[in-house]
Amino acid sequence: MLEDLFIYIVIIIGAMAGYFQKSLTLTGAFAAMLVGMSVYGGMGLDGLILLGAFYVSSNFWSKYRSSAKKTLEEKLAKGGTRDWLQVLANGGAAALFSLLYIFQPDRTWVIGFTVCLASANSDTWASEIGSLSRNNPIYIRTFKRVERGTSGAISGLGSIAAAFGSVLISILSYFLFHFDLSIVLLVFLFGFIGNVIDTLFGAFYQQVYICRHCGITTEKRLHCSTPTTRIKGCTFVDNDMVNFLSGFIASVLLIVILRLF
Repeated sequence: MLEDLFIYIVIIIGAMAGYFQKSLTLTGAFAAMLVGMSVYGGMGLDGLILLGAFYVSSNFWSKYRSSAKKTLEEKLAKGGTRDWLQVLANGGAAALFSLLYIFQPDRTWVIGFTVCLASANSDTWASEIGSLSRNNPIYIRTFKRVERGTSGAISGLGSIAAAFGSVLISILSYFLFHFDLSIVLLVFLFGFIGNVIDTLFGAFYQQVYICRHCGITTEKRLHCSTPTTRIKGCTFVDNDMVNFLSGFIASVLLIVILRLF
């Protein structure tokens, strides 16, 4: 009981530290507490360590050469300080699988949990490291080079970063959850597939707007202090929704495959 109380206090302190370091908004810190507590409740300390590995590594790459990424913030819906929607988009599915494990201690929920984090880590590393590529990325709908920060675009550096982001989580899952090597490979593969799904959704379904004042294409609904005009994408499909769905879909796909075969 005292150990659990200590862990929950650490989760709260960690979330508030993220707020004071401007990695999280106040609502983002509160959401991080809920995600952390849910993960600890279902997956225990091992799950919390894996979640922490995602958060620390992603935060590092988000801050790495942040001045060089400053211009990208004009295209992205939100900056580097994550709000509650961004926290749930990246950690909400993992928290869901953790809660499912509480009510049904099935090993497949643990695998789904790790794939969610592998996908989130893969996508974050791809975005943060890929944006530093010397060449502009290629948009998968037209196979033409587009500006950095364009959703649905890929680069060689970003793809390599995505693979390593998934590798990190899959290797840690081997030591933390003692998965067979075959499961570790599947976690890596479907974590990377989650990033691919994210790219596809970003290219075909995610909302993109244009600022009528300066002409920039952006994910922001407000730019130059005026409302932007939607030129692509489906209603309600923003970057947060894409991030959540990509990891969740990749996890569900692997769970279905494992239960069928």
